[in-house]
Amino acid sequence: MTETFRPRTAAVHGGTLRSQYGETSEALFLTSGYVYETAEAAERRFKNEDPGFIYSRFANPTIRMFEDRMTLLEGAGDARATATGMAAVTSAMLCYLRAGDHVLSSRALFGSCRFIVEELLPRYGITSTLVDGRDLDQWKAAIRPNTKIVFLESPSNPTLEVIDIAAVAEIAHSVGALLMVDNVFATPVLQRPLELGADIVVYSTTKHIDGQGRCLGGVVLSSKEWIADNLHNFMRQTGPSISPFNAWVMLKSLETLDLRVREHARNGEAVAHFLEGHAKVARVLYPGLKSHPQHALAMKQMEMGGNVIAFDIAGGRAGAFRFANALKIIKISNNLGDAKSLITHPATTTHQRLTPEQREIVGITEGLVRLSVGLEDPRDLIEDLDAALRHV
Repeated sequence: MTETFRPRTAAVHGGTLRSQYGETSEALFLTSGYVYETAEAAERRFKNEDPGFIYSRFANPTIRMFEDRMTLLEGAGDARATATGMAAVTSAMLCYLRAGDHVLSSRALFGSCRFIVEELLPRYGITSTLVDGRDLDQWKAAIRPNTKIVFLESPSNPTLEVIDIAAVAEIAHSVGALLMVDNVFATPVLQRPLELGADIVVYSTTKHIDGQGRCLGGVVLSSKEWIADNLHNFMRQTGPSISPFNAWVMLKSLETLDLRVREHARNGEAVAHFLEGHAKVARVLYPGLKSHPQHALAMKQMEMGGNVIAFDIAGGRAGAFRFANALKIIKISNNLGDAKSLITHPATTTHQRLTPEQREIVGITEGLVRLSVGLEDPRDLIEDLDAALRHV
């Protein structure tokens, strides 16, 4: 029945499993195990002959409600929730890849994602290649017969590069590879990669899906067959699972996700326009601005520009630090997607593991800051930014 709901309705009602008590708010099942009426029933459950729950490491009623609701929002066949966003990325890759396989990835990635692609996977005999994701010719030149996963973020962290998801999907599928998209910045509200040709979508639900900086979580979404054949048993045996409590927090947050993300984006657009015209700001990167190099593509793939803005402060690192330290409302934090506006200096935080040369290639300058615009009144945020910029 919920499959026919529009996204905002599905975000409130989708996947709900009510207990015998008929609760209005979804129940929180804090249990590690489950009881069987007979030993024969337990045997059938373990053989998958009898539907039901066995152990909360790989299935739990509260977690299942969250996963089902996410599949409805994303348009996916199935999902598995994980303890963190990085657990989602790592699990989605390791459950499918084998020694001898090749991963092709955009070079503009969150620092931990680059670690997985560049350093972790090669330890297991899985090679990788990084390309400029904006250049389709580079994707075509780097794809190999043994490429199994093509991976990208769009928009990317932190420089907001936008990649043509449909075109890259076509390139990936030409050799039988799967396209995996990290859709954290856009969220399922503003962009649906599966509809553009992606095969796997991953999220750090710690960001907008929680939306209030409370809990860690992640989720992997794909077809029912891919989840069953690859991810389900991997999670059952290795245990990167989300806790029922965190899943319950995420589940309740989905009820307001659409409202929050659109308000975030409206605030982001207002702040981006202010920054673009400021004398102390050398460059503004925001998909919703016409000055963004991939603005037309962004507006084709996304409903709105989102709430994350990257911009260069005059005076390099010293100028960026003076600016950040002078902010009153906006807080210094490496998180994003929070109701509170948060700012970070990627070169010394999220991407400090990269060499200066690697940061230069992807446009992470010493003066670059990443701003996650929150749900405050945008006029207060603009006044706060304007006052802080006077210290640069």
